[in-house]
Amino acid sequence: MREEHQVSGRLRFGVFELDLRAGELRKRGLRIRLQEQPFQLLAMLLEHPGEVVTREELQKKLWPADTFVDFDHGLNKAMSKIREALSDSAESPRFVETVARRGYRFLAEVKVADVAVVRGPELATPPQPVAEAGDRRDSAGKSAMPKHFLSSLASKISAFVLLLLVVSLSAWMLHTWNRPSLVIRSLAVLPLESLSNDASQDYFADGMTDELISDLGQISALRVISRTSVMVYKHARKPLRQIARELNVDAVVEGTVLRSGDRVRITAQLIDASSDKHLWSQSYEGELRDTLALQNQVARAIADQIRINVNPQEQAALKNVKVVNPQAYESFLKGRYFWNKRTADGLKAALAYFNQATDEDPKYAQAYSGLADTYSLLGDWQYAVMTPKEALPKAKAAAIKALELDSTLGEAHNSLAFCLDGFDWDFDSAGKEFRRAIELNPSYATAHHWYAWHLSLLGKYDEAIAEMRKAENLDPLSLIINADLAELLVLAHSYDEAIQQSRKTIEMDPNFAFAHNQLAQAYLQTHMHVEAVAELQKAVQLSGGSPTAVANLARAYVASGERNEAVKLLNDLKKRSSPVSSHASEIAVIYAALGDTDQAMNWLEKGYEERFNPGVLLRPGFDPLRSDPRFQELVRRIGLNH
Repeated sequence: MREEHQVSGRLRFGVFELDLRAGELRKRGLRIRLQEQPFQLLAMLLEHPGEVVTREELQKKLWPADTFVDFDHGLNKAMSKIREALSDSAESPRFVETVARRGYRFLAEVKVADVAVVRGPELATPPQPVAEAGDRRDSAGKSAMPKHFLSSLASKISAFVLLLLVVSLSAWMLHTWNRPSLVIRSLAVLPLESLSNDASQDYFADGMTDELISDLGQISALRVISRTSVMVYKHARKPLRQIARELNVDAVVEGTVLRSGDRVRITAQLIDASSDKHLWSQSYEGELRDTLALQNQVARAIADQIRINVNPQEQAALKNVKVVNPQAYESFLKGRYFWNKRTADGLKAALAYFNQATDEDPKYAQAYSGLADTYSLLGDWQYAVMTPKEALPKAKAAAIKALELDSTLGEAHNSLAFCLDGFDWDFDSAGKEFRRAIELNPSYATAHHWYAWHLSLLGKYDEAIAEMRKAENLDPLSLIINADLAELLVLAHSYDEAIQQSRKTIEMDPNFAFAHNQLAQAYLQTHMHVEAVAELQKAVQLSGGSPTAVANLARAYVASGERNEAVKLLNDLKKRSSPVSSHASEIAVIYAALGDTDQAMNWLEKGYEERFNPGVLLRPGFDPLRSDPRFQELVRRIGLNH
């Protein structure tokens, strides 16, 4: 039986160092990401170098009997993580050897950098008093010193100890007051890692990540990075400090999700970005139906750890424990997984799963909110899977149903506002819904993003740009938010800034078509026609012939004196016109560039009948029509006051 003790300190082997107190593995001083369970497994092996640590011992220490888990799978996965971190291999091990059917042996020499051995109470030996040479004791072993001398000595010692305590306490308080407290005002929830070997279960871990982001995003005093930006780091092997620097956050949350049948375990840890130190770590487990409650517990624990100011409304939201139908919840997570792909096929799959979730639980508010989001995008010009007349009323109905079931869903308020803006043209009501969405979930980047476009419809470009910058701050790696910021800068006539912003977006992803499209719009406004044509040719190619990019390329051809090329694009776009998407506003833009005002107005009227998104009228391609009374009357009918 092994001696019951645990080493607490730093252990070195090769170029690695394991800090048991800080819970960190480092290679040549650089921290390597290693989750809690693999870390504990490695620590146990290092405490017994050269010895076989049996699978039974590991199970008893790391996977207690009351822990639900496939032990063999969990151990194999943890060992795989260790070997990956150490660049080791099972076939030719330098560090960890597998002893068939028994366990594992740590092969390398382990050195103790600093150590404190903590033993069980039964192993501790109390210190024995040492008698000095001058001590005089009686036959009973008692001191022969006079009692009054001992009493005086005790009084002096007590006074000295008391004085020492006062001085120490004062010094500690002064140090605490002068030392800046840890301030965490922003954090990123990195993609939670699925401990399942089944890649088809990724949707579950991704869904847990989304929910945790959403829960923490309700805290107005905390900036929480949006899903789009953190998902870039899924399976990434970057140091946490670098990730935090790229996202401009004070702390990061990372963790794992394990699902076993109808049971779920969530393990999360909070890490200070500046010091790369673990501030908190905890595991939560329960039934699948209690998953939302587990996530609420994680969010509340993190809020407590960072001591952020949480107002009563936010406290109530974090304590709002929801029980979900397990089947409906799974369908919902699958729906969000496909919705986040932002492709036509992905949206169709999402629609099917969200409908399935509402069938499985007709009172599941979030499933209706997912339906609203999906219909909103299915009817949007970027995807054009459905006509606005077909999609947007369904999106509105789903959002209203979601809010009837749960009025605190910020996402549902945001989807309702999108419909009120883009289809009903009820701008006052849309503004109220957008503001409510942001109030409920201040870190929801999409709400700030869409609200910025709402403000632009009202001609409030400075406010719109400020709101879009908030969205960018919350979702710094979102390509569409960065590209849309450039377009707003064009609308506000800030062309140099728009060019700079577009170039920044292109640096993030040179294959993002809309960034090239927005850059070209700024070039056109500054009479850089050759450059505009080149950028728009890229945009058309990269987007697979986006009608918006084609229309802007035609404009650029007209500006460059190549009218015949513009007419070819116009005719091609008219041939592509269909009941699902007539491309009315894009065709109108080309006619406006060619100087055919009558045809431009005819196609705009067609778009009006189809309930196009009024935001298209803000584009500079319609500047030649703004003085036309027919255009002004169209704007008035829509309800825009500028």
